[in-house]
Amino acid sequence: MATRGSASAPMWGWIIALQVVPAVASAQVEPASAQSAGEFVVESALSDDAGFAARWVIDSEDNHSLPFAIVDKKRARLYVFASTGRLVGQSPILLGLSVGDASKVGIASRAPAGLAHVERITPAGRFASEPGHNAQGEDIVWFDYDASLAIHRLRPSPASQHRNERMDSSRSDDKRISYGCIVAPVAFYDAVVRPSLGRQRGVVYVLPELRPVDEMFRSDRLSSRSP
Repeated sequence: MATRGSASAPMWGWIIALQVVPAVASAQVEPASAQSAGEFVVESALSDDAGFAARWVIDSEDNHSLPFAIVDKKRARLYVFASTGRLVGQSPILLGLSVGDASKVGIASRAPAGLAHVERITPAGRFASEPGHNAQGEDIVWFDYDASLAIHRLRPSPASQHRNERMDSSRSDDKRISYGCIVAPVAFYDAVVRPSLGRQRGVVYVLPELRPVDEMFRSDRLSSRSP
């Protein structure tokens, strides 16, 4: 059974057996000396939407001195920041199969294989993340526990899914394959995600793709939420 501290796990948890796959060369890790504390990496290293989000988070201190991540679904990239706002690293990722910004109600109580293609969505929003484990004991980072969604390593899969090739593809459309989880290269997860979000609570900002990004970050509902 997957674990979230001492809480019970979502019904379907994570049923895929863990095996380590080769590191993906496209993962990028920013050197620690690239920035001083309290400054995020030069904006040219971020997409426009991710840059807007990072400035908003840092200016508003919405992360409450916790490490945070920004997911740009349009470009299928994950940006991980230290609690100071320093960009620790960025990487291509795999996302939910379908375009959309909201999970279906009650999705965590259903088996993954039973989800229709249109239900396999990585939801947008501000999420309080926390470390946890799946049913096989693999460490993961929950970002939407109620929907049983996490950031986790790239796992072995049927050859027909071409997940390694999708991760290396330059086309963001190729990266739509998961049930809704955020899937990172093994090397990037181990070097960047695990040391930051995998050891303490954090905040994950998943940018919307069906509405303007600034609309999400100018929402009173977003800024009033606690970590």
